[in-house]
Amino acid sequence: MNDENTGGNVSFTGLQILVFSLVSMAIATIYITQPVLPVLRTEFGVGETLASLSISAVIFGIALANLPLGIAADRFPIKPIIGFGGLVIALCGFICATTGSLTVLIGTRFVQGLFLPCLTTCVAAYLARTLPEERLNVVMGSYVSATVAGGLGGRLLGGFIHPPLHWRYAFVTSSVLLLIATFSAYLLLPREKTGPAAAPGAHGFLDLIARKDLLRIYLVAFSSFFVFSSVFNYLPFYLSTPAFGASTGVITLTYSCYLIGVIMGPLAGKLSNRFGNGTVMALGAALFGLSLVLTLIESMPVVVAGLAGICAGFFAIHASAAGSLNRRLRSSRGRANSLYVLLYYLGGFAGISASGYLYVSRGWSGIVATGIVMLAIPLGSGIWEVVGTKRKSVSPPLR
Repeated sequence: MNDENTGGNVSFTGLQILVFSLVSMAIATIYITQPVLPVLRTEFGVGETLASLSISAVIFGIALANLPLGIAADRFPIKPIIGFGGLVIALCGFICATTGSLTVLIGTRFVQGLFLPCLTTCVAAYLARTLPEERLNVVMGSYVSATVAGGLGGRLLGGFIHPPLHWRYAFVTSSVLLLIATFSAYLLLPREKTGPAAAPGAHGFLDLIARKDLLRIYLVAFSSFFVFSSVFNYLPFYLSTPAFGASTGVITLTYSCYLIGVIMGPLAGKLSNRFGNGTVMALGAALFGLSLVLTLIESMPVVVAGLAGICAGFFAIHASAAGSLNRRLRSSRGRANSLYVLLYYLGGFAGISASGYLYVSRGWSGIVATGIVMLAIPLGSGIWEVVGTKRKSVSPPLR
């Protein structure tokens, strides 16, 4: 593909770099405090559940703001929304770096969550509005890769690049990088097309969630991220126990398993095309569950292997569920995907919140047991879809 201009002030390759930088820095913001949660617990003198609010507050903010900002992206120019959102998130990052109050830290993180869809949901809507379909598919590949890289990058930034007791510098670094990415995007992104932002959808949010086939997929998004968020949020506490005695640097390196998502996302899509979304979803849930059980073995190599399997299983579920959702739709894809993202992040918030109490009362085995129960949803949904597909294929012809 040649590198011709996209119609604005940046080449096509430059557009991919802009999208990757902006989205990855936005996602990195979510996870900065995750690898240093034991440090926050000690520094502020609180328990695991309160320290974990520095993550779940962001996710809750994203869940609340996703639908309203998705609607705003359909009705108003998107570039100003992107610019303002990036500015607010960066300024909040500077506040997080300087505050001595856990309450202020958590509240500011919640505000960051409220504006993060400006750089995720709205960027996706902007690309759909601006680019032709063949180029949109390529740039959205950069978008998906950026979400994985951002998830890993935020954790590395918070727990490995900076010394553990200087986690505040991670907020300064991320805020400066986000300001640069936001300013560059605002100046260089191609102009938006004039005219109506989007055609009105054929179905409202309530109509979509009332469909049983779509509701199953939304529950898959909720349950799978419920378990995934629980595992990676309480992993630092588990690995810092005497059984492992892992340092913050070692704990942070275990998040490198997240890179499996870069490979597994596209691979799961190809496997779904060949074997069906239901098959990949069910197999992903089974792999997720078995790998989760592996983490009960108090051996660092075994736990790392389990985490690798957890990541592979999760991204297989996520990719197949998103594919299944969009294959079932002929209209209202924007609203349907907004609902998917909403349930996805609500699942993350619920998982982190509920699992805090489980971890305090039952330890890591409580996290694992709850995860197995929740994974019954994607497993059952995948099997249901496989069975339904086979029934359609073997139905006798009408006489």
